[in-house]
Amino acid sequence: ETITFYEDRNFQGRSYECGTDCSDLSSYFRRCNSIRVENRDWILYEHPNYRGHQYYLRRGEYPDFQQWKGYNDSIRSCRISPQHHGSFRVKVYERDDFQGHTMDFTEDCPNVYERFHYNDIHSCHVHDGYWMFYEEPNYRGRQYYLRPGEYRRYSDWGASSPRIGSFRRLHHF
Repeated sequence: ETITFYEDRNFQGRSYECGTDCSDLSSYFRRCNSIRVENRDWILYEHPNYRGHQYYLRRGEYPDFQQWKGYNDSIRSCRISPQHHGSFRVKVYERDDFQGHTMDFTEDCPNVYERFHYNDIHSCHVHDGYWMFYEEPNYRGRQYYLRPGEYRRYSDWGASSPRIGSFRRLHHF
């Protein structure tokens, strides 16, 4: 259950192997240009303390940061994606504080506007499971990792705008 970070592309240069959640990777490597993921899925963050751009990586090899849709070569914290084998349910809202038009989802949604008829999600309640929200349709653009709980406004899941184009369940195959 490890992830290995490499400073250079194609698994070259200084490396650091990690097997647990880590809120600050800064002392282990300066930059990250390739990654190997064993077994479990991981959530990576651009900044320490699980902040900044977020990336969801499944098991596999990523020879350069474009492969994980990286915005740059900065990875400063990481956590293991929890195993979830139960049901999935998220309730999304058109406005802050669980107001306005609302809708429940139990499946992946490749195009929020087609289903929800709004381009923006201002708040949500994750009832069951772990979800990844994406800024653009078809699971593209900035990513946001949501655990079960209440998110009263989009800044609660780390976004700087309420624009969500798609979202999907994080389940393990």
